[in-house]
Amino acid sequence: MLCDHTTSQYSRRDFLAKTSLGLGALALSGFGEPTIDPIVRKGALGKPHHAPRAKRIIYLFQSGAPSQLDLFDYKPLLHQMHGQELPESVRSGQRLTGMTSGQSSFPLVGSPFAFKQHGASGTWMSELLPFTSKIADDLCIVKSMYTEAINHDPAVTFIQTGSQFPGRPSIGAWLSYGLGSDNENLPAFVVLVTKDKTGQPLYSRSWGSGFLPSEHQGVQFRAGKNPVLYLENPPGVDAELRRSQLNDLKALQQIQYEQVEDPEIQARIAQYEMAFRMQTSVPEIMDTSGEPEYIYDLYGEDSRKPGTYAANCLLARRLAERGVKFIQLYHQGWDQHGNLPSAIKIQCRETDQASAALITDLKQRGLLEDTLVIWGVNLEERTIHRVN
Repeated sequence: MLCDHTTSQYSRRDFLAKTSLGLGALALSGFGEPTIDPIVRKGALGKPHHAPRAKRIIYLFQSGAPSQLDLFDYKPLLHQMHGQELPESVRSGQRLTGMTSGQSSFPLVGSPFAFKQHGASGTWMSELLPFTSKIADDLCIVKSMYTEAINHDPAVTFIQTGSQFPGRPSIGAWLSYGLGSDNENLPAFVVLVTKDKTGQPLYSRSWGSGFLPSEHQGVQFRAGKNPVLYLENPPGVDAELRRSQLNDLKALQQIQYEQVEDPEIQARIAQYEMAFRMQTSVPEIMDTSGEPEYIYDLYGEDSRKPGTYAANCLLARRLAERGVKFIQLYHQGWDQHGNLPSAIKIQCRETDQASAALITDLKQRGLLEDTLVIWGVNLEERTIHRVN
């Protein structure tokens, strides 16, 4: 039996999108009002079923797995057992990594750094965190979380997306999709990566949208003349001409959407419109020259240097003030092995003051009441010595 109702513009991908994701979209439509204009930045879920306390998240991701044993997790017994062989009851048959598979001995190693209790809570912290220790009572340190991944990349992917396997949406993408944005001139999900850091690699899938519309992926802001790539108009094109071009392009894409109903066309329209508005909003947000001296003193000298972790923490506060829902910072260089005692000191000098300053700054502006700040890692550090 032949069917004459065919079109070359309707692919297998379109069919799957309309029969699988399309059904999901239909189910979600019952949760809130449908979004007609992509510029209207409503979330797929509409209003939450209760009034949430947190309105935004700032995620300070320390890539490479800082040694919690040398920062927050005080282990006096481990210090006493320094040099002794790892008890079999602790390992319990766990598989070895490629780095430790050749070892015949697994001696325990306690932290070389001094620990003290801080704040009314009596939180234990090491001497590496003099600034963070001052805000101990503003912190909740969770020591029970872990992943099954023993290698960095699957662990990072799991922490950022909920799966060790690439392809799923990141946390920020889900928030953008579900809850929308509070600022139509900035993305709901912004990414800031410390410049000139090395170590375990970072991949853009960590802030990707997976199978969600691409408008929900994180937008990376960079230090330098062009914070967002390809945002500026080319020579000879002014704002008026660009606006006219976008209007014509939107009309053409709307015709295409009515023919194939591909949601990515609507996502593309939304991204073009966002980029146009960001030509004004991004330069304003990136210009910190108007910040008072006491703010630079609070965050540290590095906050004057664009692209540093401290400067990114300051930008995170500015983005939070302007309604960005999910702000993700990445700081590499924490994967220390044979050089841990010296390298971890450098990492803490780069991050300790600025992390604490961000909490203090949010608190003095009344923003900490409805901002969730996460200082997170991808792996837990082992208690055994690893021979390089």
